[in-house]
Amino acid sequence: MRTIGLIGGMSWESSAEYYRLINEDVRVRLGGQHNAQSLMVTVDFAEIEDMQRAGDWEAAGDRLAGAAATLERAGAEYIALCTNTMHVVAGQIETAVAVPFVHLVDATAEPVKAAGLTRIGLLATRFTMEMDFYRERMAVHGIEVVVPIEADRKSIHDIIYNELTLGVLRDESREEYRRIMADLAERGCEGMIYGCTEITLLVDASDSPVPVFDSTRLHAERLVDLALT
Repeated sequence: MRTIGLIGGMSWESSAEYYRLINEDVRVRLGGQHNAQSLMVTVDFAEIEDMQRAGDWEAAGDRLAGAAATLERAGAEYIALCTNTMHVVAGQIETAVAVPFVHLVDATAEPVKAAGLTRIGLLATRFTMEMDFYRERMAVHGIEVVVPIEADRKSIHDIIYNELTLGVLRDESREEYRRIMADLAERGCEGMIYGCTEITLLVDASDSPVPVFDSTRLHAERLVDLALT
């Protein structure tokens, strides 16, 4: 079994979800007492959030690149970043290490393509919805990404940062996400990407009128595929 390197802490709730999903999947596939061989470097999300707010993506990239290098030195055979938004600095991370970096967007795009879908809605932080890195990477796979209207983007983002990253789950917020997804489906979206690792703490496939692609679970499954090859 190969050793997975995980860059976590953005937030720790999502990192815990990655750890759970990876180890549950290994147990299902191998049975018995098996779990994944893994290493995790956890950064302080408060520091990363300050860099996000300031738009200092280079500094954030340097911080995560350093975490990746630490994982490589510790014996990680490939590396994953346990967050969607910070894939904006994936290039800095990749260049900091010699071992492979497993990109979350690629892991999410593969099953979307396999389902024959080409137009898909995205729920994520404002950074992920409004910056180009996610849409451009999906476009390489032939997938058009549609984001909610501006007011709904703000609502999604605020719920993530003010509630989900703090472990707060509210029924009112669940209904808000359901409303936004229904609107995206009416705009022609054939599926929905849960593009923030905390979103699945609040909603699941039953909350969407179209098929859901949970980026966290899909990324975790890809990491297990690699661990067992």
